[in-house]
Amino acid sequence: MDKVRAYSHYTTDAIVLLGKLIKLARKERKLTEQDLADRVGISRGTLKSIEKGSPTCKIGLFFEAATIVGVELFNSEKMSVAINTVSDKLTLLPKSIHNPKKDVKDDF
Repeated sequence: MDKVRAYSHYTTDAIVLLGKLIKLARKERKLTEQDLADRVGISRGTLKSIEKGSPTCKIGLFFEAATIVGVELFNSEKMSVAINTVSDKLTLLPKSIHNPKKDVKDDF
């Protein structure tokens, strides 16, 4: 039996919103579903899933479709600065996080 993944309301709302923004931008640019699907390199059915906000579609496909139709997800001018800032912060943090070891009570 397949396990069904439950997503928070925030996550599902964000995915649906992004899908609708992609669909709106596609229609405003007078692109057919097939035109956009071809440009993204996916099937028309996958594009329909993206536009419906399916959480099973890969995030990269959402981002590529959004980029092609002009939906700006992040400020592109500030993105490289933000990447560098976050990279610098990550450099200062430990490479891995470990749970603290539990004390063993061995006094019988």
